[in-house]
Parts: sequence; structure tokens; C-alpha cells
Amino acid sequence: MQATDPPELLHARLAELRVEHRDLDAVIARLLENPPRDELMLRRLKKRKLHIKDRIALLERMLEPDVPA
Repeated sequence: MQATDPPELLHARLAELRVEHRDLDAVIARLLENPPRDELMLRRLKKRKLHIKDRIALLERMLEPDVPA
């Protein structure tokens, strides 16, 4: 994934990441509701979710660069 990739490819990857982020959010919520929970797995899922969020932000910046004021 690079800034030189076609916008269609970046938009498709962005959509995939948003779906994965939403799915992880649902899994984490279910794990928190139903004890006993696996704390290690929960931490790993949260870390993965944060990583995906960072990648989403990066793609959004690549697709919509800041406009100088």
C-alpha cells in the first residue's frame, strides 16, 4: 500500500480495514461480556484493532491530503 497505488485500490483496502475494525470491536465486546475471559487474547485483539485504526487513518490521509490554509 503506497501513495502511488490507484485510488480505487486504496478505497477498497480502506473498506476492508473498516470492516475488520468493526468485526474486532464486536468480538472484543462479546469477550468483555462473557467471563471467564482470556486476558492475553483480549489484549492482542485490542492491539490489532488499534493497528487497524492507525492504518485506516493513514489511508484516509493518503486519499484526502491536507489542504494548506
